[in-house]
Amino acid sequence: MSLPLSGVRILALTQLGAGPYAMTVLGDLGAEILKIEDPSVDGDEARRVPPGAEGGDSIYYQSFNRNARSLTLNLRTPAGQSLLHRLVTIADAVYANTRGDLPAKLGFDYASLKAYNPKIVCCVLSGFGKTGPHAGDPAYDYLLQGRAGFMSVTGEPGTPPARSGIAVVDFSGGLMSAVGLLIGLLRARETGIGGDVDVSLLDTAVSMLNYLAAWTLSGQLEPQRLADSAHPTLVPSQNFPTRDGYLLVMCMKEKFWQRLAERLGLGRLLDDPRFATFADRLQHRDLLIPILKDVFRTKTTAEWLRLLRNEVPCAPVQSISEALRDEQVIARDMIVAYDHPHFGTLRQVGCPIKMDDVTPRYGPAAPLGADADDVLRELLHLSPAEIGELRKSGAI
Repeated sequence: MSLPLSGVRILALTQLGAGPYAMTVLGDLGAEILKIEDPSVDGDEARRVPPGAEGGDSIYYQSFNRNARSLTLNLRTPAGQSLLHRLVTIADAVYANTRGDLPAKLGFDYASLKAYNPKIVCCVLSGFGKTGPHAGDPAYDYLLQGRAGFMSVTGEPGTPPARSGIAVVDFSGGLMSAVGLLIGLLRARETGIGGDVDVSLLDTAVSMLNYLAAWTLSGQLEPQRLADSAHPTLVPSQNFPTRDGYLLVMCMKEKFWQRLAERLGLGRLLDDPRFATFADRLQHRDLLIPILKDVFRTKTTAEWLRLLRNEVPCAPVQSISEALRDEQVIARDMIVAYDHPHFGTLRQVGCPIKMDDVTPRYGPAAPLGADADDVLRELLHLSPAEIGELRKSGAI
């Protein structure tokens, strides 16, 4: 059975993490990703991010660009622009993660490309979008976590604001742009008309504020950092220290609080009016949490997991290496391996989208420009002499 996105060809002007992450998800499920890199700057800077960058493309680069073919193309040259236009005639989409003002300047927005293919979908993921006072500004995940308010609710009270250890804005922006691109492709197939898809990291981050934003906008509550990664309103739902580590407990329903109190040997608290409801426990959080902490410290994390599993939602706080060995992660085929000419057997995380009778494909990202000759010969029918002239001119 063919992969669900087989036959979809995307010209990907991508760099670093957010855009390549979107292309990884689509490429795993069959889309043909032609990654276009600028030869005048030695391609995507991600190829040189340590560790593991010596002697070949970095592990960082491989993590974001598997399955992609590599074509170098200098869009600041007339010949480079001409090649892009020819590729657009046989592509379904052009995808880029760049500043919001660059697509129009470098000619890969829909207004510039529709004459060559009216069905082309041009999707751009940028820091701030193509409109507004900051449309031309560069942006990175670290910066957007601060600007969008994420850091104001991350970390412990009394300490400096903290960013998430994972590039949550980049990854979420990548996923949102992948959704936008697919929506654009569906519309193009129905109407015969493509268009621009404009997704920004800031818009994505603000949309993720969701109920926190709703509380703030309604004047009900502006969330702040709370000790032990506690939920702002549902008590007890937070991190608890155990004898040998930490355990996250989430009492998101009243029945879970009742079960937790019983399993901890604190059934008496169920008759205490100070802890009767979510509102009561929120009001008396400072009284309840120390009582629970004292009990949690009496057993190991593993012991509490055995006692609470299937009764109260809970999870251990694991290191990354522990998470990658988690039996559920292994059972879901989330650790994959394939051969790489430099790294040998390269192990990575797999595709999170599971579908009946679909096995995602996994393969190494190509070295810079490695597929240029094949792409230009197979897709544009250029001769070796023509390709050689393009290379001499600096167009590829």
